Amino acid sequence: MAEFPIGFSPVLSVLSPEDKARIADSALTLLNDVGMTVMHDEAIALLKGAGGHLDPEGRVHITPDMVRQALKTVPNRIQIFNREGETAMDLGGRRPYFGNGSDLIYALDGITLEREHCRLAHVEKAALVADALDNIDFIMSFAHPNEIAPQRAYLVSFLAMAENSIKPIVNTAECRDDLAAIWQVSCILRGGEDALKAKPYWVHYAEPISPLKHPFNSVDKLLFCAQTAMPVIYSPAPISGSTAPITMAGHVAQGLAESFCGLVIHQLKAPGAPFVMGMGAAVLDMATGQCSYNAPEYYMAYLAMVEMSHHFDIPNWGYAGTSDAQLPDQQAAVESGMLTLMAALIGSNLNHDVGYLDFGRTGSLEMMVIGDEVIDQVRRIMKGIPVDDATLAADVVAQAGPAGQFLTHPHTMQHLRSTQWRPRLFCRDGFDKWQAKGGTTLLQRARTKLDEIVANHQPVPIAAEKLAPIRKLVDGFKVEQSG
Repeated sequence: MAEFPIGFSPVLSVLSPEDKARIADSALTLLNDVGMTVMHDEAIALLKGAGGHLDPEGRVHITPDMVRQALKTVPNRIQIFNREGETAMDLGGRRPYFGNGSDLIYALDGITLEREHCRLAHVEKAALVADALDNIDFIMSFAHPNEIAPQRAYLVSFLAMAENSIKPIVNTAECRDDLAAIWQVSCILRGGEDALKAKPYWVHYAEPISPLKHPFNSVDKLLFCAQTAMPVIYSPAPISGSTAPITMAGHVAQGLAESFCGLVIHQLKAPGAPFVMGMGAAVLDMATGQCSYNAPEYYMAYLAMVEMSHHFDIPNWGYAGTSDAQLPDQQAAVESGMLTLMAALIGSNLNHDVGYLDFGRTGSLEMMVIGDEVIDQVRRIMKGIPVDDATLAADVVAQAGPAGQFLTHPHTMQHLRSTQWRPRLFCRDGFDKWQAKGGTTLLQRARTKLDEIVANHQPVPIAAEKLAPIRKLVDGFKVEQSG
């Protein structure tokens, strides 16, 4: 589990208190005056029973009081445990955690730099690599296996992740059926429903469709998570200039309203159930038609949504380590590093997509390895600057005097390891030494480390007495309903 500083650490803010209040008011107005299309009868009944109303156009209007009541019951802290029941993440506050992403169409070969369609083998390999990387706190599927029917792909991918990593999982699912099967697998892993509820192993990712639509399966999975007390992310992905206003304030206000709608439904079903707020603040580039993960406007809207989650004291869903570049090149390094640092400085909790390239369509395990090193450096920065008598070192300066030096002073030896961060992948050699070592690039060194992990890392296996019934469950799974 990542360690966080007790004292002051660097912070970033993009909204004033007045800005937050106006965005919140706008979101409440959208919910009350414009309403949401909710494609789920049970959810509509819950909303109507709590004071909402259904208009002639089929939109549900949610009152500010309904949102305020949900904000009273939603937890501000969610503890997540790994496969073996050990504490892994403490979501909430300003504590940042990092993981890879899910359901990619393509994977990039680090040697040929060519794309290939994702298969189950990519899910397995990504989980193994993530398991070995110290700064990857949770895992997602990385890939969507194209050789497996969609109705089974999420469940099969979940088992592949569980077999190849001990770390907690953020999962995806097609509908309630496969999510329920994932839950059943997790109950076996944990030793029962009550044990899983007490120590949740995963967080489910669900999302509405912008603008203002909440499809059956998204809401159905939301309700299932509330019913079983499994943590759930309900994060819209409004695209500014396409499915949301092009202005950042309007973009964030709409996203907040859509997430609030999920929050109200979720808390009406089970007050106090764990919920994670978020927004994928995608930006439509009007010059290229591409949907950018790394435009400055994306950064700003995303950071603003994180601040809104802090404003309401709700754990949040975030992003880090992504790039719009097509290859693990200089652009990829700059964009992924910048976003990772900003995510930590803003205090975003559950930051995914480390290793994403090409507008979220292609994944690179080499970039995930590089991202691990970036996160390690960012975490050193987030420790801040300890200020006390020992670190001020006034007595040490006095001892050395104008004629002294600090290279061999005991104070330097005492504080060296706690002060200086040491890279394991980045190069700090001078030119001649770097050249003598082979003159490798960062990508080449990342590839070498990746190969070492794949060849040597051994994840903790699932106990045989648990794995047998899990495989039987997965092999016999069939979808009974979908919308």
